[in-house]
Amino acid sequence: MPVVTSVRVVIALCLLTPFVAMLWVSSYARVEPVVGGVPFFYWYQMLWVVVSTALTMLAYRLWHRDQRAREAAREGGAER
Repeated sequence: MPVVTSVRVVIALCLLTPFVAMLWVSSYARVEPVVGGVPFFYWYQMLWVVVSTALTMLAYRLWHRDQRAREAAREGGAER
């Protein structure tokens, strides 16, 4: 049975945040502010490519740390 931990909640937030940001189109469907001649609509989406990559990497690392901790706890519990 899956256990909800604070680490797993952070992992879920890391993975869900980019979806929410991109699906909420009305929040970025505008031209201003322009950065380097690129309208907000476009640079905002490009920024989320980088942010999504960073959040996915963070979620991946947290997941593996959580799995290693669970395996260590299982092995430690089996020795007793």
